Amino acid sequence: MPRCAHEELLASGTVSDSVYVGNAGKDAALDRGWLLGHFKDVGDPRHSEAVEIKWGVHPRGDERAEWVRGEERTALLVLISGRFRVALPGRGVLLEEQGDYVVWGHGVDHSWFAEEESVVLTVRWPSVPGYAVAENGEARPRS
Repeated sequence: MPRCAHEELLASGTVSDSVYVGNAGKDAALDRGWLLGHFKDVGDPRHSEAVEIKWGVHPRGDERAEWVRGEERTALLVLISGRFRVALPGRGVLLEEQGDYVVWGHGVDHSWFAEEESVVLTVRWPSVPGYAVAENGEARPRS
């Protein structure tokens, strides 16, 4: 039996059918940053039809140049480290202190820019199968 919670986290991978222990930085690198959502295998504890979670690592100057338009989900973006700007209709939001966050709802267009090397945690709901941002910035399910 581990003596403290930290010792339990040293394991990585599926511990049982309903428990997964991992490292966000390492696991995110395997799936374009995504840790949880509909895109994980159905038997994986990280599979969810309700929510998506992404560990985003962005180098300084990284940006979504095209606005995401027609967003169907609600999103929460939390700054873990760095300095990250989110552009929303009519305003910009600067996340500069650890824990700063912004929430935007269904139908809110957005874009972003990493002013410094940044790590952000994004939570989106619902998890929409096939949903992607096209080259023209339109957010829509893939056909």
